[in-house]
Amino acid sequence: MDAVKYGLLIDYEFCSGCQTCEVACKEEHDLPVGKWGIRVFDDGPWQKDDADDSGNCFNWNKIPVPTDLCDLCADRVAAGRKPACVHHCQAFCMEFGPLDELAPKLAAKPKQVLWAPAE
Repeated sequence: MDAVKYGLLIDYEFCSGCQTCEVACKEEHDLPVGKWGIRVFDDGPWQKDDADDSGNCFNWNKIPVPTDLCDLCADRVAAGRKPACVHHCQAFCMEFGPLDELAPKLAAKPKQVLWAPAE
């Protein structure tokens, strides 16, 4: 029988860009300066299609992206806790769980990413 594979579902439509996930991860894993387990990237600014000609309707997407250093907080998960990034996310836009449960949620809504660590 295959082991259950876990991942993160990140709804970047609601990510505020607060970077709490980055800080929580760095603290949890004692990562040095210049290393991240998760990093929040900016997509923007760009003018929305429905913006008027005044030029003041711009959009940014904040996209949290786990790195190769992410192990989904294996020690925390083994102790029955959520990964640090999920636990501390102030926008509640990150979900941890089995990939087979997260995949249908990904298919149901745009502006999300599903991430799983390499085996």
